Amino acid sequence: MAPDGEDLLRIGKHVFRSRLIVGTGKYASYELMQQALEAAGAECVTVAVRRERLLDAQGRNILDFLDPKRYTILPNTAGCYSAEDAVRVARLGREILLQLGNPGANWVKLEVLGDAKTLLPDPIGTLKATEQLVADGFEVLVYTTDDPVVARRLKEAGATSVMPAGSPIGSGQGILNPNNIRICLEYLKDGDPDYPVIVDAGVGTASDVTVAMELGVDGVLLNTGIAHAKNPIAMARAMRLAAEAGRLAYLAGRIPKRLYATASSPLEGTIAPAGHNPT
Repeated sequence: MAPDGEDLLRIGKHVFRSRLIVGTGKYASYELMQQALEAAGAECVTVAVRRERLLDAQGRNILDFLDPKRYTILPNTAGCYSAEDAVRVARLGREILLQLGNPGANWVKLEVLGDAKTLLPDPIGTLKATEQLVADGFEVLVYTTDDPVVARRLKEAGATSVMPAGSPIGSGQGILNPNNIRICLEYLKDGDPDYPVIVDAGVGTASDVTVAMELGVDGVLLNTGIAHAKNPIAMARAMRLAAEAGRLAYLAGRIPKRLYATASSPLEGTIAPAGHNPT
């Protein structure tokens, strides 16, 4: 919490009110993307910086549809299958955003994928790229599996934020293993409770966002769940409200789960019917 009680998301040098980071790919048009980002209340948006992904079929540049004064752009290395490619793309993204004067120039969402079928991360390549980018002065937000040991190694390598997947990219399966996310949180926040942990990938609908936030993660990064919804604008608004509800519920603290019922109204002081002996 901020000194004035405002609940803020802090990732390295960046501070946001919204805990939803939204991707800019897969939309039917750039105009639809703009409307969805507005409805989601996003302050930070992620952009794939490989050259072929910056242009649409009409040759229009996605960056012309993103106000660099309104959004902090998080460049990502989507589509990279080696540490070397990821480092090269990250540096390209930094140069582009420096020219735009956007504060996102100093960080990167790191993806080093293992194969094109599962889009699961290559843990060895991811760790290698993290070390190289940290040495190069980047604040690295790193996409990984929900393996707590790998997550801890990435933090030790200098990652500004570790982002375990809820489920495979674009699958819409939600949080498949909440216990692993809980252990990731335990390992990553041990002695460092403000360390930002963000669920990245697999979110399909608003309830998935709420579940993630109720686990205690600091934010959710998503794209396909909005972009491929039947009504992306309505889904974007739903995701926004879900993140707010899940965060508030986590801070409020849920009641424990019990095997048996607990009466909402206490029995002490009530008038019992004649012959009634409650047990």
